[in-house]
Amino acid sequence: MSAVIPRDTIWTIPNLLTIARILLTPGFVMAYIDHRFDLAWALFAIAGLTDALDGFLARLLKQRSRLGAMLDPLADKCLLVTSFICLAQQGWLPKWLTVLVVSRDAIIVGGLAVLHFWGVDIKSRIQPIWSSKATTTAQICLVLFIMIQKTFELNYHTVELWIISLTAGLTVVSGVHYMLKGFGFFAEEGGDIPRVD
Repeated sequence: MSAVIPRDTIWTIPNLLTIARILLTPGFVMAYIDHRFDLAWALFAIAGLTDALDGFLARLLKQRSRLGAMLDPLADKCLLVTSFICLAQQGWLPKWLTVLVVSRDAIIVGGLAVLHFWGVDIKSRIQPIWSSKATTTAQICLVLFIMIQKTFELNYHTVELWIISLTAGLTVVSGVHYMLKGFGFFAEEGGDIPRVD
């Protein structure tokens, strides 16, 4: 019989940071809609910091949990998809990049749902992969860079193009990585499913 996890173990510091990131997302949107871009990028920066801290503290404090493994990528997707849509609507990010980012996330979430119905136990085998973490980091850096540029009326067009190209490339690489992993699980039920970051 499997051990019962005490209910209070879900209220760990890493999980609270992840929940805070989810709650910061509507605050970012409201500030953005009100054209409080300084506040918007500050909230986004705080949210990005919680993304770095929750995983680090989970390892340091040995507070990893199944809930955290599921909430962390959900929080990332809520924040980043919302941010990319907002910036694309403002004309600050290419619409094709936003479509690419949103499509990748939709395909991954849809793929995990199909694997679940296929009978693959994805919850107990979620593991991070380098391309996923790199993609999330690049997307966060891009949003921050664009917001700071617009807030302080800076113009580093070459750097902006470089970060956009890097973000697009990593988004494609991680998306293909997930698809190959996912197709592999239709043929066999062994191995690890990558965490959706």
